[in-house]
Amino acid sequence: MAETAQRASAEDARPLLTVERLRKHFPAGKTRFRRHTPLVHAVDDVSFTLARGESLGLVGESGCGKTTTGKMLVRLIEPTAGRVVFDDGAGQPTDIATLRGKHLKEFRRHAQIIFQDPYESMNPRRTIFDTIAEPLQVQKIGALPERLDRVTEMLALVGLTPPRTFLFRYPHELSGGQRQRVAIARALIVEPAFVVADEPTSMLDVSVRTGIMRLMSDLAAGLGISYLYITHDLAVARYMCDRIAVMYLGKIVEIGATEEILRSPQHPYTQALLSAVPVPDPTVERPPVTIKGGVARQVDPPARCRFFDRCPLADDSCETNDHPPLEHKGQEQLVACYKA
Repeated sequence: MAETAQRASAEDARPLLTVERLRKHFPAGKTRFRRHTPLVHAVDDVSFTLARGESLGLVGESGCGKTTTGKMLVRLIEPTAGRVVFDDGAGQPTDIATLRGKHLKEFRRHAQIIFQDPYESMNPRRTIFDTIAEPLQVQKIGALPERLDRVTEMLALVGLTPPRTFLFRYPHELSGGQRQRVAIARALIVEPAFVVADEPTSMLDVSVRTGIMRLMSDLAAGLGISYLYITHDLAVARYMCDRIAVMYLGKIVEIGATEEILRSPQHPYTQALLSAVPVPDPTVERPPVTIKGGVARQVDPPARCRFFDRCPLADDSCETNDHPPLEHKGQEQLVACYKA
C-alpha cells in the first residue's frame, strides 16, 4: 500500500500541462519580388507548466499572442514548433501536437475552451439543450435520456434555474451573462481536466462579471479543473489565478505567483501594466512608469529583447544580445530582463 500511495503522490506532482518552446508563425504576405516570406511571430519560444487544479493567468496587451497560445493548447490551431505535453494521470503523457484522428478526439474530452464572446460562440438556430449536449453527442456519451439529465444538472450547476425552463430556449432569448453560463456549461459537460478561458467576462456588464468569476472559481475548486485564464485585466487575474504569466509580443517576460508579481513586479513591462491599474483610493499616489513609443513590429522581429524599443532601462547590451531568457529574480519569480 505504501508503494501505491507513493506512486499516486508522484503522479499528482506531475504537471497536467507542460509547454516547451511553443511557437506559432503566420505568413504576413508574399509578393513575386520577394524570396523570403515575412512571418508574424505571434507566439515565440513560450514555455511554462500548469499543475493539476491550478489557474494560470496569461496577461498582456491585445495582440501579444495570448489567444493564439490558448488555441494551440487545445489544438484549435497547429503549432509551428514546440511541444505541449498533456498528462491527465490516466495514461502516458502525450504531446498533443502529434495527435490525429480518434486520439485527437479523445484529447478533446479532457480539454475545452470558453470563448470571449457569448453572442458569437453559439449557433442561433440551436436550442440551449442542443448547444450543451453537442459535446456529449460528438463523444458518444450516453443515450438521449441520459444526456437530457446531464444537461439539466449542468444548467443547475452553473446557476441557470429552474433548468428545465432553459432547455429549449434559443440564445437570443438569454442575456449576456446567461449565455456565458451556457458557454461554461458546454465546456464542462464532458468533465474536462483543463479549460482555456479566453477573457470570458470582458464582453459582460460589470454587474455580471463578479458572478461569472465566482462561478468559475467555485467550479474549479469543486471539479478539480485547471484553467489557463486569458485576460488583460490584472484585477481579474488577481481574483482568478494562482500564478500570472505576462506576455509581450509573443514572449513570456515574467511569470510567478500572483501576489508576488503584483507586490514586486520585476520586468519594466509588468511595472507599466500595474501603473495603469486604477487604485480606489484618491490619497494614493503611484509613481508613473514611463515606457517609450508604441508596440514594436511583430513581423520578423530582431533577435534582441522584444521590449527594447519601449524600455526605459534598455542600453547597448540589450540591443546586441538575444532576447533574455527567463531567470529567477525572486523566490518563485522568473523574469526575462537583463536589467531587472
